[in-house]
Formats: sequence, structure tokens, C-alpha cells
Amino acid sequence: MNLQQKYFIKAVLVILAISGSTCFGNSLTSPIDTAIYTLSIKKDMVNNAEKPVPAMTVNGTIPGPTLTFQEGGYAIIYVKNEMDVETSVHWHGILLPNFFDGVPYLTTPPILPGETQKYEFPLKQSGTYWYHSHTMLQEQSGVYGSIVIEPKEKKLEYDSDLVILLSDWTNQKAMNVLRNLKRGNEWYNIKKGTATPLNQVIARGGFGAQMNFWKQRMEGADIADIYYNAFLNNGLPITEYPDLKPGEKVRVRFINGSASSQYWLTFGVKDPLLVSADGLDVEPVIHNKTFIAIAETYDFIITIPESGKIEIRATAQDGSGQTSAYLGNGKILSAPDVPRPDKIGMMMQMAKMDMKMGAPAMKFNPSEEEPDEMEEKWGMHMEEKMNMDEMDHSEMEKLPKPKDHSQMEMNSNMEASMGKMPGMDMFAEYNYNYLKSPEKTSFPADEPVNEVLLNLTGNMWRYIWSMNGVPLAEADKIKIEGGKVTRITLNNLTMMHHPMHLHGHFFRVVNDQGEYSPLKHTVNIPPMQKITIEFEGTEEGDWFFHCHVLYHMMGGMARVFSYDTPRDPRLKEFPLKNLIKESDEYFTWGTANVATQMIGLNLMSSNIRNQFNFDLEYGFNQNFEAEVSYERYLYDYFRVFAGVNMENELAESLEEINTTAMVGFRFLTPYLFDLDVRLDSKLRPEFRISREIMIFPRTSIFANYEYQMDFGWIDSLAESRENSTYKGETTWSAGASYIFSRNFSIMGSYDNRFGAGGGLTIRF
Repeated sequence: MNLQQKYFIKAVLVILAISGSTCFGNSLTSPIDTAIYTLSIKKDMVNNAEKPVPAMTVNGTIPGPTLTFQEGGYAIIYVKNEMDVETSVHWHGILLPNFFDGVPYLTTPPILPGETQKYEFPLKQSGTYWYHSHTMLQEQSGVYGSIVIEPKEKKLEYDSDLVILLSDWTNQKAMNVLRNLKRGNEWYNIKKGTATPLNQVIARGGFGAQMNFWKQRMEGADIADIYYNAFLNNGLPITEYPDLKPGEKVRVRFINGSASSQYWLTFGVKDPLLVSADGLDVEPVIHNKTFIAIAETYDFIITIPESGKIEIRATAQDGSGQTSAYLGNGKILSAPDVPRPDKIGMMMQMAKMDMKMGAPAMKFNPSEEEPDEMEEKWGMHMEEKMNMDEMDHSEMEKLPKPKDHSQMEMNSNMEASMGKMPGMDMFAEYNYNYLKSPEKTSFPADEPVNEVLLNLTGNMWRYIWSMNGVPLAEADKIKIEGGKVTRITLNNLTMMHHPMHLHGHFFRVVNDQGEYSPLKHTVNIPPMQKITIEFEGTEEGDWFFHCHVLYHMMGGMARVFSYDTPRDPRLKEFPLKNLIKESDEYFTWGTANVATQMIGLNLMSSNIRNQFNFDLEYGFNQNFEAEVSYERYLYDYFRVFAGVNMENELAESLEEINTTAMVGFRFLTPYLFDLDVRLDSKLRPEFRISREIMIFPRTSIFANYEYQMDFGWIDSLAESRENSTYKGETTWSAGASYIFSRNFSIMGSYDNRFGAGGGLTIRF
């Protein structure tokens, strides 16, 4: 049966379903229970954090309305775009036809301004899910909402439902957030109080650990990237539900709809019963401290006490904020505090363990490699150091079953050792061993298996994220073979959690439960750990697989899983390259220095491989230099460049400007020195090196050294002389700056060309 025949049959079924609903309403004689919704997406001004800012709303609210369906029914959803930019909606976790999955240019056409798009699909499942835009960074701006699909048969006892949709909110434009991450500004960590300046590191005795991080081109242990003005549940920092009665059993459906924040859930009662993960039932287990990664959903049944109102608190992973919901009435039953992570302690412990961090270099003209080759080339860098052989999932079924699920348990020597170390809780407390499927999920032993290794990699210096060192814009599709099990080992070589989501599928998360390992659509991979997932190839078409930290996905941590079936003809006018282009956007930023002795300007525009620079320095003593250059990144830390340099030949005179072309390379060295080696059109070699270090909170020191060598080679050639006169010229500067906002710093410096002075640094 070809695609056209399938679409024809589907259209007939839809017409019959709608006809049945029209004739018989919701009566028992209706063949399909059809639910119809209309969602209108538009630009609005909202005030979620004490300041009105532009945002995007769904039906006038953030989050959008909860869509409620019945298992076995049929969903028809009209999405109307009332904005001047295109948009989309992805139905997260829903098993549906490929064409309605909602990833623009990959599975579904984008919704153009003024247009309405119809989504329709049968409801094969029940549970808690959500929807969100998959266009650029619109999810951060407010395009998201919840989905509840009621089961055909209620298997659990509870009296009422409550959806709690968690989210993070910034008053900045989302693209400005990503631009700030690309430029490497430390403002977000300063604002959150999570920066680790050198004075604090030294005071803790961690200078050696800091040197080890610098050697690996890392500033330090990282947890979360962005400063948020507010953390919200159901659109508010605090929500209250006083109508819930004592003794009432409430099914609380948690959804983490954040763009970039993960949370610890804690409860003001000791017996919250976890009953569902990612929409599917799990064996009920009391679990009073739960890590909910971005895009995950967890359902708990909570009994309202006879007296007092329960606090349910979601604490941001890096301790930078929280949001609370209160259930019931009376005296507050407070949720336990979650200690703030100790980033310096984490860094010191990792240095003691000699952990090899960071990503394999971004490759030039990359191609996919076989798993064995990747393992040999990049390796599981920690495995020998940290006894990670216990993570061999072929032995999972032989491991003892955990006895007490009320606390997260350790399943490897690595986790056990980390659990004893101050500051390492973010690693030690995290795994999925408490989740157990009520039914066997394992595949037949004789079913063929396709093994795939995906190293989760990234470059914080340029904020580019990747798999196996390759960002989405340069990656081939990963072929999925029908009739085979695809087993993927996700190995996190970075310092951040990565919640990985596969569209259109549920997969087994292989854990200590063996044959009863849970099924999920999103799995979180903690720093320096690996998790194995597996699924059967039963679909068709192309499906998106990506990190659900929105800014990581936009930075390139994504892939297309392809069943290598014909592309839907309805996508003919919407080429896939438009989706790929989103992760290879040019970002442009600038810095201006206005000081008593000089003014300076730096402009930069960069994507994954290419970068354009303009630098200008003018001293009030009439020293002048300007430079325009183009760089090409051959891999993460090494780029070649060419350009033009202009400077005055005579000090304190602008009458004679010397213009030279130059070529060279730039390299970010271990210990984070920026090295520039060049040769100009007068055959003069030059060496430049610079470095900046944060020594106190908000305070950094910086230095730059340049040495140009002139052997007189051009003069020798012109005058046919064998001998030439060597001259060398040294330029250097040093100073300090104090950051007092995202866009402004005060600075003081000395430059051997311009002299001493101070002034203002403006970032834009």
C-alpha cells in the first residue's frame, strides 16, 4: 500500500468519525469520541516577573489551556497563527501519524502568519502529556500547555485531578538570552550567585582543581546556564488549591514545561505515591524527593491531611529559585529544603578522581562512525578511573532489586563513591532505578539489534552542542531499521544534564528492573554518566531526537532518526534544510570601551564554522589600529583567518596609515589562553596572546601581549640585498573590570600605546 492510498483511507476514516460525532453527539452509539479544540497563538504583553514584556500566548494565557481527551477517541485541533512570524505545535509524547507530529519542515509544514493548521490523530494512549512550539525559541516565550488523556478504564483510586505545569520565565527576549550565552558573558552566573571566582576557589583550597579545569578549557563545574526572573507553576510563582478537602485523594500531574530548568520535587507529606512516568503507569512507589527533568511528566497520588495544607515545592537544580503549590487548608506543611549544590566542592572532587571532561573536538567534514570506532576514538573517558563497568546493561537483570524506593539508590561504584563526597549530590542522587513497569517491556532474545553510541558533547566557550562532536547542521540522519531493535547508548561527556526526547516513540530505559525497565519518551542523562535506551522500529518517516534544554537543541544537540521511507508529498514546498538552518544561525554582538585614554569597538558575527570580526582602537594621543578579519573554524578550538590590518605608522600622528593583509591561525589553548599567530603582507610574523580571569565576584582581570617581528624580508627582496635589519615591536595592556549589569562594566587599564585610564564597557 503506497502513501497516497494510506492518506485516502485515513481521510475516509476521519470523515466517518466526524459524521458519527455529528449525528450522535457523545452518545454511546458514537463510533469515536471526537474532541475538537481551537488554539490561537498571538503576541501579547505579559507580566510574569514584575515587568511587562512582549511574549506569546495561547488563547490569551501562559500556559495555554489544558486539552482533555479520552483514550480511544479522536483529536481534532485547529491552531491559528495570529502573529507576524511562523509557528508550530508539537504534541509531546503523543503517538500519532508522522505528518501531525509538529516539527516544522521535518514532519509538518510550519504555520505561516495568518494561517490555521488542522492537526488530527487517534488517541492510542492515556496519561499526562503536553504541547509546545517547535519553532526557534518560541517555547521560552510562552507557547506551551498541558494535555490529559483519560483512560478507558480507571485503574487507580483517586478523587480528583490537578495539573501542575512547571516553567521558567525570563524578561529578556529568548534570542538575546542565546546571544548572551554565545558570547560567553558570566553575567547569568553572577546574577544567580553561582559564579566561582578565583578568590573563593583559593579560600576552599581548590586552586589545583581550578588549574585542572582550565587545562581542559573549562572555567569550572556548571549546572545551569541562565538566570531566570521567575520559576512558575501554572503560570504563577505560588498557587493555592484550598477547595481540596481533608482525606481527598488527588492525582497531581506534574509536567516540566521549562525551556532550560530542571527541578527537585519535594513534598510536605511523607507518602506521595508516584504512579506514572511520562504518561505511562509504573509500579506505585512512595518517592518524596524526585528529580523532574525538562519535558518529563510524573503523576503522584497525594492524600490531603485532616489538618494543614501541603506544600509541593519545585526547586531549580542549581538552587537559584523555586516555585510552590499549596493543597488544602490550615497550617502550612512545608516541603523539605534542597541544599544548594556546591560547585567548588564538585570541582575539587572531580579533580581528585582525575575525571576527563569535555567533548571530542568538532570535526571538519564529519561523517558518522561505527560505534566501536567512536568508543575507541573518544572513549568513555571516565570508565577506567571510576569503575563504570558496572554500567554494563547486559548484566542489569542479574543485579539485586532495590529494597527501599523512598530514596534514590546507587547502582554503580561511581555513584556510591560520589555519594560520600561533599558537593556531589547532583550526580549521586540521580538515577531511574525507582521506576518499574507493571508489565514486561523486554524484547525477544532472538530479535536483531542495531547498536548506536551517541556521545553527548558540547563547547561551552562558543555554546555549540552536539552528538559525537557533530552538531545537527553537519550531521547525517541516523537510519532506523524496521523490524529491528535499536539500542542507543547515551554517554554524557559534558558537565550538564541533558534530557533527551525521541518524537513518536516510547523507549525502554534500561535500569535495575531488568525485564520490567520502564518505558519513557524522555530520558535525562546526568553529567559524566551513560544510560541505554532501546525501542522497536515500528514506525515510518523521519522523527526528531534532541536535548530538551531548548538552548542546547538550538545549539545543535539534535539528530533526525529516519526509517528511510518516502517523504510525505505535502512537505514538498517545505525543505528540511530550513529546520537545519535554525541550529546554524548567525549571532552578532558587540563591545564598546569608552575610557579616558582611548575608545575601542569590537563587533563579531558567528555561526558554527564562520566568524567575522571588526576591531577598532583609537587613543586620544592619536595612536590608532583597526582590523577586519574572517575566521573559519576547523574544529572547536582552532580556526584559520585572513583579514586586513590598519594602523598609523608614526606614533601620535594620523597622517600616514599603514594597511597590510594578514593570514594566520587562532587557537584556544589549554588553560584558556587565546593565541593568535599571523604573518602579514610585509612578511612580518606576529604573536598575540590574551587571557581574562574572574578573581572576585563581579571583578575580572585581563591582559594582552603582542610581539611583531620584522626581519626586513620585503626590503631585502626589493633592494636585492642579502642582509636585512631585524626589528621587534611589543604591545601590551592589562587591566581590571567590574561587572555591574548584563550590559555594563566599569574598567581601568594601562596600555603601552595609549597610557593609563578608566571608563565604561558597554555590551550590545
